[in-house]
Amino acid sequence: MGIYIPTTMADHWLKLLICVIALSNTKVNVRASEMVNITLLSNAVEKGAVCLDGSPAGYHYAKGYGDGANSWMIYLPGGGWCGRKQSCIDRVKYSPMLSSTKNITQETFGAILSPNKTSNPDFYNWNRVFIRYCDGSSFMGDVKKVDPETNLHKRGSRIFTAVIDELLSKGLKNAKNAMLTGNSAGGLATILNCDRFRALVPNANTVKCVSDSGFFIHAKNLPNAAGRERTFARVVHFHCFFPENLVADIKTPLFLLNSDFDKFQIQVNLKPHPVDNPGWVNCTRNITTCTPPQLQIIKVKGLGNNPSRGLFINSCYIHDFLYLMGRYNSQDSPKLHNKTIAQAIGDWYFNRSSVRLIDTKIDYPLDCKIGSGNFV
Repeated sequence: MGIYIPTTMADHWLKLLICVIALSNTKVNVRASEMVNITLLSNAVEKGAVCLDGSPAGYHYAKGYGDGANSWMIYLPGGGWCGRKQSCIDRVKYSPMLSSTKNITQETFGAILSPNKTSNPDFYNWNRVFIRYCDGSSFMGDVKKVDPETNLHKRGSRIFTAVIDELLSKGLKNAKNAMLTGNSAGGLATILNCDRFRALVPNANTVKCVSDSGFFIHAKNLPNAAGRERTFARVVHFHCFFPENLVADIKTPLFLLNSDFDKFQIQVNLKPHPVDNPGWVNCTRNITTCTPPQLQIIKVKGLGNNPSRGLFINSCYIHDFLYLMGRYNSQDSPKLHNKTIAQAIGDWYFNRSSVRLIDTKIDYPLDCKIGSGNFV
C-alpha cells in the first residue's frame, strides 16, 4: 500500500524552480539560417522605384533584438548586369528572380545574415535587410523615361534610395551601427554606394561597408581591356567606371574581401578577344595552364593604402564568400593569420584590431572546395 504525501504550495514552487534551472541549462537550438518574407516597397511605382519589368521593388527584413536592436546590416546581392536592350529583355524573360519581384515570397538568411550566434557571433541579432536585386545595374540606374516598346525600367538608384528611406522610418534613423555589404554585382554596388549610404544615415555612430568579390578590375595590361571597358560603360553609362578607379576616393571605411584569383573575373571578364595571344585563351579557360608571369598579372591590384580600409585577400580560385556559410565561417573557411572571414570582418568593424590580410605566401590559385549553393 502506497504512502500518501500531501502536496503543498512549497512543493509547487520547488518543482517550478527545478524546471527553471533545467531550462536555463538547456541550449536553445537556433538554426543557421531562416526564411524571411518579402516586403514590397510602399508607393514604389509613385517613387519610380521599380524593377526592370516595372514591378515594385522589395526587400526582406529580419528585426534586430537585444544589444543588436539599434544595429543594421543592409545586404546587396549579386546577379550580374545587363547593358544592352536585348540583354535586359532576356533578363526579364529568362531570369525573373533578377528582374522582378513577381512570385517572390521568401529569401534564405544565412552566413553573414544568419540568426545563429555561434556561426555569426557579431551580427546574428542585428536588423538584417536583403534588398532584391532586380535592376541589372548594381543599383545605379536612374532613367526616368520608360521604353514603350520593351517596358524596361532602369531605376536601380531609385530602388536603393527608396528602400533606405523606408527603413529609416522603421528604425534605421536611430541606428548606432550600420553596415552596407554585398557580393559580386552587389559588392560593386556596395563600393559605388558606400559614401552615399553614409550620407543617408548621418546619425549613426559607426557606418562601414564590406564588399565581397566586387572589386572588378579594368586590367589595362591584360587581353580584351577594351572589351571590359565597353561592357562596364554600357552598364553604368560612364566610360571608365571601374572600382579600381574609385576605391581610393571613398571616404567611408571600406572592407575589401576578394580572391587574388577571382574565378568569375578570370573566366568571364578576362577572357581574351579571338585575335589575342592564344596563351591567354588557354589561361582563362584553364587556370592551371597559366604561366607564373600570367598569374602575377591577373592578381588583384589597386586596393589603396587608406588606413581605415580592411582587407582579406585570399588565393582561393572562387567567387563570392559572404552568402555561403562554408566560406564565411566554418572549419573549412579560408583563413589568413588564423582568422576566418567572419572573424576578420568582426574585428575590423568593431575596431578590435587592424585587419589588412593578404595572402603573400601563395603565388598560384588554390582549389578551395568549400561549398556551393545559396546561403547554406
